[in-house]
Amino acid sequence: MIFKNGRIWTMEGDIFESGCIEVKDGRIAYVGEEEKAGEAVDLKGKWVLPGFVDAHCHVGMWENGMADEGDDGNEATDPVTPHLRAIDAINPLDQSFREALEAGVTTVVTGPGSANVIGGRFVALKTHGRRVEDMIVKEPQALKIALGENPKRVYKDQEKAPATRMATAALLREAFVEAQEYQRKLELGNADPEKLPDRDLKMETLVLALERKIPVKAHAHRADDIMTALRIAREFGLDMTIEHCTEGALILDVLKEEHARVILGPIICDRGKVELRHLSDGNPALFEKAGIKFALMTDHPVTPIQYLPLCALVAVRQGLSEEAALRAITIHGAEMAGIADRVGSLKAGKDADFTVFSGHPLDFRTKVIAVYVNGKLAAGEL
Repeated sequence: MIFKNGRIWTMEGDIFESGCIEVKDGRIAYVGEEEKAGEAVDLKGKWVLPGFVDAHCHVGMWENGMADEGDDGNEATDPVTPHLRAIDAINPLDQSFREALEAGVTTVVTGPGSANVIGGRFVALKTHGRRVEDMIVKEPQALKIALGENPKRVYKDQEKAPATRMATAALLREAFVEAQEYQRKLELGNADPEKLPDRDLKMETLVLALERKIPVKAHAHRADDIMTALRIAREFGLDMTIEHCTEGALILDVLKEEHARVILGPIICDRGKVELRHLSDGNPALFEKAGIKFALMTDHPVTPIQYLPLCALVAVRQGLSEEAALRAITIHGAEMAGIADRVGSLKAGKDADFTVFSGHPLDFRTKVIAVYVNGKLAAGEL
């Protein structure tokens, strides 16, 4: 298919005032100003952007309007559960996937909540499909860990560790040290099969993190928790993203020194716990001013996922540049999630995921006209 006469914002540094996108076999074959020959869809000057990427949410894990029956995001019975897989809890027929798609959110990074010190495996999914296997972009995408108030509250009530931040950090270290020993036994077993250890699903996921095959998503709101997460990342050589980073604006110099990778948000929510006392929709602008790359998240259902572009709009109102805002919900989200080879920008070779807007994408009055996923119309119509 060929799409012509679009105002194309590629998120690769180019804006084509009258651009063309050529799609072959679900991938972008060409994007630029040259008009390709053949039957084409006339975009009539409408804005075209890559599909939005929500780099941290729990869509499909807490189902819309289902209460306890649809709440499958926290296995709050054991603080260390790295072997849990989001794909086994996600309901792809949850209406929130459709609402995300209709807002131009074509890729989500979703997984367990933050009740556990180690919660399990996240997955990156397209928002269009009926079966999880057909929607997967990357699985496992990351290992979820949590510091701060959440695991303390859950397990203190059960009279289990962790009841303190010390215990949270200790449980993380114990788990990764055990995984290092499992890793050593695997290496011995490669040389001598009789020395192979019994299979351990928990350890297998932790080893993936130790080998930097998947990043660690560290839930941390407070500045001290952020620094603990970075400390543990250094100790074990982990590839880590700091999730939420609510008090990150208080330690911008530290984050920059540590080359921290940050996924900010949600910024549209109430201060429901003490860890959010420094919540501000002006924080993204402070990160941009400090020269720290970040993505924005909804943390759905905290902020409904269809309001991801609204988060970007609000941040712009508070001083964030339009370019940084759109990058935070496209290419930067994809980069933080390790999926930028497929999504997040309009570039030859990437998945043909893009959205056609009635006007500027950060104008509150703008509507989504049509959404394409893998080159096929998934929502709306031209």
